[in-house]
Amino acid sequence: MKLHELERNIGATHARKRVGRGPGSGLGKTSGKGQKGQKARSGVSISPVFEGGQLPLYRRLPKRGFTNAKFKTRYATVNLEALNVFENGTVVTPALLKDTGLVKNQLDGVKVLGTGKLEKKLTIQANKFSASALEKINEAGSKAEVI
Repeated sequence: MKLHELERNIGATHARKRVGRGPGSGLGKTSGKGQKGQKARSGVSISPVFEGGQLPLYRRLPKRGFTNAKFKTRYATVNLEALNVFENGTVVTPALLKDTGLVKNQLDGVKVLGTGKLEKKLTIQANKFSASALEKINEAGSKAEVI
């Protein structure tokens, strides 16, 4: 087989729909959009929840229950493997994590997660630790301090 003998698979390409092109195309005059109305106009984008002016379902249903979303505690997370950048004996604090760029913003505190392996002996100060993180920190001979 040579380069000039290559062909596309059958059905891999389609002729482009040329709308508004006379009676033979089947898509002339209104270009397959029907008569007038919002969906016949250019730039139409109707929200999936729009019900044609009828009161939408999400407004008809009663709002019930309690949500604490506005006040929930959100932690900035850091994995154990990321802490290997520090030298042995370093006291890792949330402020140090922010300065080194491992945590973008501290939110309501820092939580250490147990992904990866800790290879250095560190003193890690954080607001929370996952169970697997505590286990791996103790295995590595490091200390975990809840602040």
